Amino acid sequence: MANAMIQDALQNQLTQAAQIMEQQVDAELHRLDNMDEDDFESLRRKRMEAMKKSQKQKQDWMTQGHGKYTEILDEKEFFEMCKKSKRVVCHFYRDSTFRCKIVDKHLEILAPKHMETKFAKINAEKCPFLVERLRIVVLPTMCVAKDGKTTDYIVGFDEMGGKDDFPTEMLEWRLGRADVINYSGDLLEPPSVASEKKTGILGHAKTSKTIRGRNDDDSSDEDDW
Repeated sequence: MANAMIQDALQNQLTQAAQIMEQQVDAELHRLDNMDEDDFESLRRKRMEAMKKSQKQKQDWMTQGHGKYTEILDEKEFFEMCKKSKRVVCHFYRDSTFRCKIVDKHLEILAPKHMETKFAKINAEKCPFLVERLRIVVLPTMCVAKDGKTTDYIVGFDEMGGKDDFPTEMLEWRLGRADVINYSGDLLEPPSVASEKKTGILGHAKTSKTIRGRNDDDSSDEDDW
């Protein structure tokens, strides 16, 4: 009896939602049907203005080095970058740490895809003051900065499933959760497990082992700083 009542209530809510959506569609169609030449001209101008503004924004980003994954050399360059760009992802790496090379490959893919964000890396061994100030203790660490302030950190691979061969989409989702890129997917759920059957970033098919062929429970190439 109770289940039937719940189902009826849900059905009523779905019906009401469908009716509201239908009314909104009908209202928009009615508005379009009644537009005159002046309305269309105004709409065209607005779209042109939006396109010009978007193109100018893209040019500004390119001038600031967006669209490429680049290396910065020292603390001064890091702070200048965070002042110029509203959204920044900076990878703190070390040459001898294998997992840092994996992060490089993912960020090289994401940088041209997300022009709105500046992607960079910095050698942790060459910026000890910055490493200490940001309290970075594990490499790789990705520092997220917005409006000149650090807002989030992605430390190691735990949030990407703890595996070396995680898909780029997983890191993209995590950066979307940090609100540092314009993410078009579902922020409530990471990319489905089914999608992980695709080939990984290093060109290997997904298996129960990592890129080095070790079992998941003993796979880790992160370094304490």
